[in-house]
Amino acid sequence: MAAPGKCFLVTGPPGVGKTTLIIRVLEALKQWNPSLKIQGFYTRELREGAERVGFEVVTLDGRRGPLASTNISSRESQRWPNVGRYKVDVSSFESLALPELQVKEDTDLFIIDEVGKMELFSSSFFPAVLRVLESNIPLLASVPVPKSGRDIPGARKAKSITKLQNFHVGMPYSEYGQMVVLCHSF
Repeated sequence: MAAPGKCFLVTGPPGVGKTTLIIRVLEALKQWNPSLKIQGFYTRELREGAERVGFEVVTLDGRRGPLASTNISSRESQRWPNVGRYKVDVSSFESLALPELQVKEDTDLFIIDEVGKMELFSSSFFPAVLRVLESNIPLLASVPVPKSGRDIPGARKAKSITKLQNFHVGMPYSEYGQMVVLCHSF
């Protein structure tokens, strides 16, 4: 397993800036050491004007695919799970995210944004997250804190792993500097 303090978990409510914080740390690390081998993905909101219409998964090498959308009306999507008004495209998510979570010896860091309700509809996702946690590779991940106060079971389990160093984002970017310094230590 990665040593204690080498796994960083960013938590906070939706919209507080967890993804933005992770992307900024990623950019700082790439600038600090361009030869770092970083694997993983992040999720990004899709908007039409001011309205959020979905989410996409983005790999760290720039490949993109749908995660969830309000604009899906195909026959196939009738069977897809819902989160609120969003239909979750589990197969699209798995085709991009799961290969990024394959443990390789030359990986310096994993980034997983996020371990959330939509992602956890994939029955293969959380076991892949656990394999990353069981490896000796540092991890930077995010887990939402639901507005309703009800934890997502897989997310609750991820937050309870003792080797994780938790950063709760209450004010956007308040922990950014501290995280960059800690990430530079590996």
